Amino acid sequence: MISLKTVQLPSFVSLALLGAVALAVSGCSEEKKAESEEIIRPVKVVEIAAAGDTRALDYSGAVKARVEMNLGFRVAGKIIDRRVNIGDRVKPGDLLAEIDPTDYELAVKTAEANLAAAEKGVATADLANKRAQQLYDKSVTAKSQMEQAALSYDQAVSTRDAAASSLDQAKNQVTYTKLKADRNGIVTSISADTGAVVAAGTPVVTVALDGEKEVQIAVPENDIAQFKPGKTVKASFWSDNKLVLDGKVREVSGSADAQSRTFSVRVSLPTDDRVLLGMTATIEAAIGNAETNVAIPLSALAERNGKKIVWVVDRNASTVHAREIKVADFTGGGVHVADGLKTGDLVVSAGTQFMTENLKIKLPEQQSAQAETGDIIR
Repeated sequence: MISLKTVQLPSFVSLALLGAVALAVSGCSEEKKAESEEIIRPVKVVEIAAAGDTRALDYSGAVKARVEMNLGFRVAGKIIDRRVNIGDRVKPGDLLAEIDPTDYELAVKTAEANLAAAEKGVATADLANKRAQQLYDKSVTAKSQMEQAALSYDQAVSTRDAAASSLDQAKNQVTYTKLKADRNGIVTSISADTGAVVAAGTPVVTVALDGEKEVQIAVPENDIAQFKPGKTVKASFWSDNKLVLDGKVREVSGSADAQSRTFSVRVSLPTDDRVLLGMTATIEAAIGNAETNVAIPLSALAERNGKKIVWVVDRNASTVHAREIKVADFTGGGVHVADGLKTGDLVVSAGTQFMTENLKIKLPEQQSAQAETGDIIR
């Protein structure tokens, strides 16, 4: 019994020692393997695109007639009748509205009475003038009396002419109590209704004349230099995507609006029955692109040793390298780069704080390919 125990003890210890050595060797091997595994980091990138020679500007506006007349009475008064509504078509001579003509008709009667009195005065002065001439010819009266009678007659004639003019004016004012159309068009707005007392010249009815239509847009001051009369633009319409017309800039405002700081631009449209007044139109203008700098997201910008850099991807080696750039300015959408980048460069757009020189990276298309084969992106 004693000899048996003495033999088994060294065997057990040996086995334990061998196991410990094996575990230590295995641990060292795993550690070396982990240290030797290469780190590959997935990244998001942006590609620098070529700057276009032109850019498109879109502005919205409404279709309106080139000429809109704000019609009003030429005399003051109370509107007693309105004959038209918004959307009605009118032609020359159509009655649009009427004001109370009573006072103006009374003025006509007064003018007629004044003219009749002036006519009587002319007849009386004529008789006196003829009698004075006869007496003077017979040397009965002095020459001064004959001349005085002639002057009285001339004055009576002038008074009669003035009365006749007053009558004509009074009659015209009666006709002005009726507001009539003088051109073909369509009523677009009513500014005063029955019962309103309006002054002379106050707009009552707005008529859009038949003929050329246009779109009025507001252009900011940084782009207004690109719009000149005669410039060709494209006009599309919200109600019909297939309706696209070639328009021309007809008029550019010489000063900016005091509140919006934009310039009014009027674009003439070709005649097309599908274009109706009030339709929403989009004016697209192609203008020269003065911007020569490339743009990158703000997240792509990094700094090293006090210099602005970006991390550029080597497509062949799938590695990143720092490249110094010159920043032109900062915008709400990112950074304008004046120098250091060219068309086709791949720039890391996120996670720049994790980048190091020659770091192995995984591009988005590589990540997608691995995901499809079941690989896990670490």
